[in-house]
Order: sequence, then structure tokens, then C-alpha cells
Amino acid sequence: MLVFVCAGCGARLTTRLSQVALPVHVHQRYGNGIQLPVLMESGTFAVEPEPWGPPWRTWEETDPGEAAARGIYAPVYALSDGAPGAIVIAPGDARGTVLIPEKGGGGCCCGLDGADGPNMACETCGLPVATRIDDCSLWQAVWLAPNAVRRRLVGNAAPLSWAELMAEGKGTPPFEPIATWGSRLGLNHWWSWSPQWEAAAGRALAHLLAASEGRPVTVPDGLIAEVFQRALDALLPAGPPARCAVIAGPGRAVPDTEADILLVPTHPQTGKTWTPAGPAASAYPVPLPFGVWLSLAFPEPYLPVPASGGMPDGVLRDDPPAPRPRHLFRADPGAFQHTLVRLPVVHRLWLREILENLPQHVRARLF
Repeated sequence: MLVFVCAGCGARLTTRLSQVALPVHVHQRYGNGIQLPVLMESGTFAVEPEPWGPPWRTWEETDPGEAAARGIYAPVYALSDGAPGAIVIAPGDARGTVLIPEKGGGGCCCGLDGADGPNMACETCGLPVATRIDDCSLWQAVWLAPNAVRRRLVGNAAPLSWAELMAEGKGTPPFEPIATWGSRLGLNHWWSWSPQWEAAAGRALAHLLAASEGRPVTVPDGLIAEVFQRALDALLPAGPPARCAVIAGPGRAVPDTEADILLVPTHPQTGKTWTPAGPAASAYPVPLPFGVWLSLAFPEPYLPVPASGGMPDGVLRDDPPAPRPRHLFRADPGAFQHTLVRLPVVHRLWLREILENLPQHVRARLF
């Protein structure tokens, strides 16, 4: 475990933290005026390996060779010239900091958006050390500036094994209530697909297209098909023999050699992708956050009406179950684009056309 201290004076800036994988939805912008919760679980931190945050350069100002050297192989709106290695934590885990009033951000709506750079300073010496983000439609977080903080080891904690993760069984529900700011009648709530699921599906869909080789892709029926099949059918051509994508991972039988693509979990602490043994190891792995993968691999049956009779001994469950959203599932376009432009196969013409037509696909409600 670690604590982070000020690089200027050594004052402690955080509680004790354990490192976890960077969430897929870390840079997600969700809807308009939406209240999103805290990004990171208390007691954890993650590291953004790429440059992120101001200052920014547009794609026209960037040499394509420089972008490729950074692992970006297709045009994006802008590239960050910020320092790589920013550390994201829950706001409640920050200590010994104060807000910088003049760095409130000119483009924010309901809170702080971080557009002006670090807006938190070390309370002891005044060095700008972090950026607080809590504006609407953004995940609430504090980003520690990598050049302004230092790590201090305070203990060791080994990551959980796949078996231990399965025993914990911490899945991410596909549906959740969404709230907006500023309703005349108070907070406005409705049930929606989880923003975390939409971001996870955006990343996975980019990998599914890359693995398709321009051929149709089929996924298993049920919730997996509800999440992916509509977009795959719309974005890929019909006709050629389809490639088969199946879900695989701990607690499930190793798929046979006919599976071309595997939907597999990433470890929530290390970020490493689960890998099967045997011939299935040659299939293309499509990463899913462990919580989303667990809910897809072992879904709870949806009951349109409450079941009769009592629950079995030892089973606790809310009654009635969470309502289903009224709209079809749509993957997050930002997570999709962020992933696809970082895959070398994006140079293929048909994938470039999908990227160029992304605004039209959003208007068609594929995303």
C-alpha cells in the first residue's frame, strides 16, 4: 500500500491506498447534466499511463509520426501535452489540500471540470498538486499531478487470485438509476443501462471489430447479444462465413477450438487479461472489466413480475427486481473511439470508414 506526499514539502496528501486497474470509463462524458458518482472506490488509486489533461493540441497541429509513436494510429480531435502517469483517487481520500479559487474552470456547468489544470494545492506549502473534477456528466475524482507528488510505501498487499475474485462475486449490475441536476421538480431519476457497461462495451466493440477481419461476428444469445449483436450486424458486412465469439474465463469450461474470439475478464487490480490454456489461447481476447464480465458470464434471470413463494434459505434479494431500461443498449462512442484509434489495424479502409461515420452511427442510436 502507498500514500502520496507533496514533492515540495513532503506533507501527506492521501490516505493509505492500493493500486487497481484504470477503469474503462475513466474519461467518459455521459449524457447532459447527469449526476455521476465517484469514479474510484475508497482506498484505491489508478494510474493513467498516457498524457492526459491540458495543454491540448488539435490533430492538425500534430505530426502523424508523433501520434503513431504514442500509439495513436487514426485522427482524434486533440492530443494532450500533459505529463503521463497522472494518479486518480476518490475525492474523499485526499488529505492536506485546499482548492485554488482562481482555477475554478471557465467551461464548467455544475462543478469543477479541470480545464484550467491543477485546482488543488498542498495546504502546507501551496504547491499545486491535484485537479478536482466533479462537474455534471463527469465521474467525480481527484487527479494527482505526477510531477508534484511522491509515493511512500506503507505496506504490501498481494492481488487477489482469480479464484478469490470469483468467490467474492462482485459483479457490476447492467441497470442503475440515473439522476440529473436542475430539475424544476427536484432531482429527476430514471432507470438506465449502466454507464460503466456502456463504456466497457465501447472498448470491447472496438476489439470485436478488429478481430472480425471484416467478416460477420456472432455472440451468444441473451444479455451478451443484447449488448453487442445489434451493433455488430449494423457495422459488419453480411455474407461471408461468420466468426464466432464466446465468453470464457474462470469458472467456465474452456471453449473448443471453433471459437475465433473470446470475451474474457481483466483483473480489477492488475489489469491483466485472463488467458486460457490449450488451443483456445490462440483466439483473439476481447477484454471486459471483471464486474461486467461476471454479470455476463453468470447472469441472473430477469423476472418481469415478482416470483411467487419465498426465497431459498440463505438468499437475500430486493423485491421487486430493478426495472429494465426502455431503450436498446448503446455502447459508449467515446470509449469505442479511444480504443479503436489505438489498435494498429485501424489503418484498414473499412475500419477508418466506421470511425469517420461515427457521428452518423450515434444519430442512428447504435452508440
